[in-house]
Amino acid sequence: MKILVVEPGRKPVAVEIDGTLKTMQSLVDGLIQVVYPFEEPVALICNEEGHLLGLPMNRGLWDEEGNLYDIVCGTFLLCGISGENFASLSDELLQQYTEFYATPEVFLKLGGHIIVLPLQE
Repeated sequence: MKILVVEPGRKPVAVEIDGTLKTMQSLVDGLIQVVYPFEEPVALICNEEGHLLGLPMNRGLWDEEGNLYDIVCGTFLLCGISGENFASLSDELLQQYTEFYATPEVFLKLGGHIIVLPLQE
């Protein structure tokens, strides 16, 4: 299964995995949580306890109006969806999300607000 792995502070990397729960848990370093924040048939798989464990903040999740509504903590995966199963990302979606998550983010708390800045190399 072709997926995208997004680690904190790094550019996304396309990898091939066997698609088992054990492999996904290994990549996110714990129990998985699946969210569907995109219109496309793409699942975001992250560590279920990322916030509680204090894993490094990775990338923000934004609503349709461009407002930050959550921050994914720790490494996460993006994969395709086929019916009720996870599937490989199409080449088009792989390219789209590689570009979308190309720039790592830094999060600052300022006056009760969270400021998201691109991490410069």
